[in-house]
Amino acid sequence: MERINVIGTSGSGKSTLSKQLAAQLGYPYHEIDALFWKPNWTQTPDSELLDKIADITHQPYWVLDGNYSRTEPVKWQHVDTIIWVDYSFPRTFYQALKRALSRWLPGKELWPGTGNKETLGNLLLSKDSILLWTLRNYAKNRRRYSALMQSPDYPHIRFVRLRSPAETQAFLNAVQPDQHADSKDASCSL
Repeated sequence: MERINVIGTSGSGKSTLSKQLAAQLGYPYHEIDALFWKPNWTQTPDSELLDKIADITHQPYWVLDGNYSRTEPVKWQHVDTIIWVDYSFPRTFYQALKRALSRWLPGKELWPGTGNKETLGNLLLSKDSILLWTLRNYAKNRRRYSALMQSPDYPHIRFVRLRSPAETQAFLNAVQPDQHADSKDASCSL
């Protein structure tokens, strides 16, 4: 595992897992949301976003956190492992709610330098609400990711599906950096 994309519905825990995995392996961590969102909730044009992702995915080691289906042709050219965090809907929705509140209550900036913060309006009333997004996309994402795991288009990719926090912890416990590599050149055995 050297080039890893962690996917899952919003609130699934993909960012938490991505950060843990990157730290454990000594790999750079990249969040697609941070690449996409500019100040004042301005979206990065697709061509610019795809260029940023191409720069990352041409590197030898990385953990990429996020879905963005339009980025798949670029990011999955070089990925060797896709980890799908696929927890139950109640757990995923609860985690999305908990995360949203933990960002909104203290007025936490979501991505450094953007000034973008959760507001009560965008949590509950907006068509772009992360809670509404989770409700709308959970079942759709499960169908799509299940199909992707079976797709003959990606024979070079190892898919890992984690269905519970216990499975995730067991997976993390099994991932060990190669003892003979330094952190810049770390590979891992599993």
